[in-house]
Amino acid sequence: MYEFFSNINHLLSEPFLNVFYQVESFPLIAAFVLGLVGALAPCQFTGNLGAITLYGNRSIQDQIAWKEAFFFTLGKITVFSVLGVLVWVLGSEFQQSLTLYFPWVRKLIGPMLILIGFFMIGWLTIRWNFNILKPPERKKGSLGAFLMGVSFSLGFCPTMFILFFVTLIPMVVSTSYGVVLPGIFAIGTSLPLLLALLVIWYFDLSGKVIKKKGRKVGHYVQRIAGLIMIVLGTVDTITYW
Repeated sequence: MYEFFSNINHLLSEPFLNVFYQVESFPLIAAFVLGLVGALAPCQFTGNLGAITLYGNRSIQDQIAWKEAFFFTLGKITVFSVLGVLVWVLGSEFQQSLTLYFPWVRKLIGPMLILIGFFMIGWLTIRWNFNILKPPERKKGSLGAFLMGVSFSLGFCPTMFILFFVTLIPMVVSTSYGVVLPGIFAIGTSLPLLLALLVIWYFDLSGKVIKKKGRKVGHYVQRIAGLIMIVLGTVDTITYW
């Protein structure tokens, strides 16, 4: 299964890699393009699809989840920026020690997507949650989005490791403003979600289905989104366990 996602990654990311080689002398642009390639990495692919399903569903049922998308992206920026600074300060020994923990963190993402899917369908009720699925609770939903961005960013795979530590970090070290490059990289990895919300906003689909058809349609939309999350989580779990 991992090989299947790797083949997809190779097919979709090759044009962006060609762009990266052309703009490599411009670190800010190069870091963003590397982030786009990272968004297609096997370990980020299902996570991004899960985020699009989750916040796309919320956007269609209520209003565009720009705030949640911002905090999701902020979570990614935080993780990648902290990792970049730590490797910059502590050196390669710290980088090597991280490889012991990333695989275990990556294994948690699949089951997490399945649990969110169960919650969206109504098979699971969680009273002590951050309400990442509940539109009215905007503040708590923002915290849930931030934590989701953090957890998805920590799920490294070989492709992502090479992109970040082998390709990006040398640029960080060799550039006077290198400290901002991991954050730019993180924004690139979040672009699929931002583009999906932009499409919903552009075609004025926010809340439109629910306003016209009522809660019954919204109920089915959320169940379909929940099923998609379960499928993505199952595929992810099979791939990384």
